[in-house]
Amino acid sequence: MSLAASETLKTSPDTVALADERQSFTWTALDPVLNRATNALLARDGTARIAVFAQNSAETVIAYLAALQAGVASVPVNFHLTVEELVHILRDSGAGIVFAGPETVEVALAAAAAVGGLKVVAWRTAAKDGVTAWADWLAEASAAEPPTDMPPKAHLHYTSGTTGTPKGVETPPTMFLGGADVAEFVQRLRAARALLGDRSPVLAVGPLYHTGPLSAVRQLAAGASVVVVSRFDPEAVLRAIETHRVKSTVMVPTHFQRLLSLPEDVRRRYDVSSLVAVSHTGAACPRDVKEKMITWFGPVLIEAYGATESGTTNSITSAEWLERPGSVGKTLAPFELLVIGENGEARGPGEIGQLYFRDTNGRGIVYHNDAEKTRAAHLRPGVFTLGEIGYADAEGYVFITDRVSDMIVSGGVNIYPAEVEAVLLDHPAVADVAVIGAPNTEMGEEVKALVVLRPAAVANAGELEAFCRQKLAGYKCPRSFEFVADIGRNAMGKINKRQLRRPYWPSERTIGG
Repeated sequence: MSLAASETLKTSPDTVALADERQSFTWTALDPVLNRATNALLARDGTARIAVFAQNSAETVIAYLAALQAGVASVPVNFHLTVEELVHILRDSGAGIVFAGPETVEVALAAAAAVGGLKVVAWRTAAKDGVTAWADWLAEASAAEPPTDMPPKAHLHYTSGTTGTPKGVETPPTMFLGGADVAEFVQRLRAARALLGDRSPVLAVGPLYHTGPLSAVRQLAAGASVVVVSRFDPEAVLRAIETHRVKSTVMVPTHFQRLLSLPEDVRRRYDVSSLVAVSHTGAACPRDVKEKMITWFGPVLIEAYGATESGTTNSITSAEWLERPGSVGKTLAPFELLVIGENGEARGPGEIGQLYFRDTNGRGIVYHNDAEKTRAAHLRPGVFTLGEIGYADAEGYVFITDRVSDMIVSGGVNIYPAEVEAVLLDHPAVADVAVIGAPNTEMGEEVKALVVLRPAAVANAGELEAFCRQKLAGYKCPRSFEFVADIGRNAMGKINKRQLRRPYWPSERTIGG
């Protein structure tokens, strides 16, 4: 038996273990598939890591879970990336296999060819050169119970830095529980699940390359049933909650906005009373949106603040938030909050400063293959920042007021202006450019480009957008362009991004939420 199925097969073999819109697996049916996928990865010819570059599906979940069971690090990759963007991640991570779906197989093939020596395994795709069919890959492997004595390996996520170049970071210990071998790892997952109480079935609605939704894979390993939706459609999500009697899920504020945009009669049509925990993360949630969601779903919302690099540093329940609207909650162990002023002094309750967190385990955050970025994130060893400004009240509840870096958070996804600016500066008509975050009701923030054209040059927004889309994933491309005479560089070439954002925001706060 596979590790994930071993306990549940004894008690509920015919209950649904994993489902998407196209297929459903009972624990009995899932067990041999997991065994084959795990054994196939164990026979992978020394590949250090595997990359998963696919939209949400049951196969996507199985690929991730097989990697966990085989003690192989998986690299979750944003399925919107271009060939060039994917090539960087494949090279930096050292992935030897790329898993793809029908929507991503062509990009995966092109990137694999550019890197060289990579195997592409794809599901639901027509036979083509360079691709191993998922069904064939499974059929060639043994369905026997795999060994369990391999050390567990964390996912290797990629998150952009201020230069826009994605940097790898392993799932931190606060989210990836480790163990001497994968058997102990799964036992730890089961123990953690038991402490939280029954939150199964779990609904995965966000893309599985994000850390929050990806936790559903580890829940499946611990014996929870998992339902996957391929893309976020608000009514389809409500239907899935009612049909499967979903108890828990992870969303971002944009999901809430889209749910609330449904007509009232559609919202009332679906029973969401099964929900006991709806975690939300990724971006600040506007107060009115959160209030409406609590009124609708009940006091089941749990906000998690943190980052891919650190895991959750702060959390707040619905009841706590209603007493302190806007707070992201108290700091959680093993972290301790430090609020630091401009001159390095400690700030007290109610005093605004840059937020730092002391990891009492001494680890802090660690970037793969980038000692300089790791160093820059720390005030001193074990004391790191996520790049935001705020304060804590007298009871230790944290409030975020601004962001240190130029990063834009749109729909819960980090976008770094430097990457977009570098592309636009390659356009022959562009003399200078500044990319900023502007308000967007649904996404929180959107990408806006302030463009200075070369003398006598001509270009329009459509042309620049098309140029960006040749080199960048669509979600990174500006939604609006404004042609200006100057972007205010000083004598040292610096730009005051906060000053540039100011005219577009309705209050002193110049970030979403």
